[in-house]
Amino acid sequence: MSTTVMFIGLTVFVAHFLALMFRRTHVPDVLVLVLAGIVLGPVTGLVTPADFGKVGPIIATIALVVILFESGTALDVDTLQRSLGTTGALTVGSFVLTAAVVAATGVAAFGLEPLPALMLGVTLGGTASAVVIPMVATLRLAVKPATVLVLESALTDVLCIVGVFALLQWAAEGQLDAARLAGSVAAALVFAVVIGIAGGIGWLFVLGRVRGFPNTISSTLAYVFIVYGLTEYVGFSGAIAALSLGVTLGNVHRFGLERIAGRGTRIEALSAEDLNFFREAVFLLKTYFFVYLGISIRFADVDVALVVAAMIVVVFVLRTLLVRAVFRAPEFGLRDAAVASMMAPKGLAAAVLATLPLEQGVPGGETIRDVAYLAVLVSIALTALLVVALRWSPVLRLYAVLLGKPATGAPPAGAEVARTGDDAR
Repeated sequence: MSTTVMFIGLTVFVAHFLALMFRRTHVPDVLVLVLAGIVLGPVTGLVTPADFGKVGPIIATIALVVILFESGTALDVDTLQRSLGTTGALTVGSFVLTAAVVAATGVAAFGLEPLPALMLGVTLGGTASAVVIPMVATLRLAVKPATVLVLESALTDVLCIVGVFALLQWAAEGQLDAARLAGSVAAALVFAVVIGIAGGIGWLFVLGRVRGFPNTISSTLAYVFIVYGLTEYVGFSGAIAALSLGVTLGNVHRFGLERIAGRGTRIEALSAEDLNFFREAVFLLKTYFFVYLGISIRFADVDVALVVAAMIVVVFVLRTLLVRAVFRAPEFGLRDAAVASMMAPKGLAAAVLATLPLEQGVPGGETIRDVAYLAVLVSIALTALLVVALRWSPVLRLYAVLLGKPATGAPPAGAEVARTGDDAR
């Protein structure tokens, strides 16, 4: 017990050092934390996911919710509206391309039947919010591309979850209701947004009264957990609800709630103390999330690992071509477009979804699980390495050619830099 407690404390100090290293060298702390988890888990066997029981997945879910909520508080509504078209094109395009490449690899290289291969493709079709959002914040992109990447990571989570469950139903019942699937995706998104916005407005009306009680700085996060849980309970996307709730609380004046409330009604916005607390919570939860992710990864044989690595490289190449088409406008600078092309890591959501086919007795379920775990590790590592390499002029010039952008790392004239945990607000 004493060793465990000491390790928890050391992990926090190491995470602070890694965050500083990220700012100075662009070596992502995400990768180092995952590698630390791998050493503790699969390599040495000191810790296993079973040691965490139900606590591990719960911490992972809490981390995801807090990261999405905190990022939502930093999103500007006007930028959000201007980014929807670009977000939709990048989200759908990247999801479809990734799912197609992975599914084709599953059939050709791993011998999966088409339906299990499609399950694998949908499982790995998204990007990991818990990886993308902290990296985007630290890399200081312009506001619009940063907003696009945050939204993409949240939306693809919905596509992956709904898609995998729909395919599992297809495997069990022998048919897929396309109209029902489309309706499920639309409902998960639209109703989650409505719940998040309505919940945010309601909280703004009571926040001032809550502050009258002692020790209430964590009450907003507790409320976020309630909204997330209720949204998931009724069958919609809790992640989107948490993001929408954060956007609502972070844009009080944009919504004009003071005029809606009328005289005598107090509208209390989030304070600087609240926002600092949220950022500290994100830092702590992110640290343990990635260590747990590393502990959870399973390794297959070398041949499988090589095929998975090649598959992920193809996914990144196709994403680069997609970003070239979607980020054509001059407002997207070379560095922003290059980083967007690199932001295709997979995370714990993919690792969790990958276990479902095996649990449901789908043929090839073990292969789906092992390939997905490796894809999570390889994609995070490749994202981290590309971010580091982007500092080198030859790599930047290569991306200038691939993306059709002028060979300069500076943002376009007039571009606003996204706010981060240190200089936000």
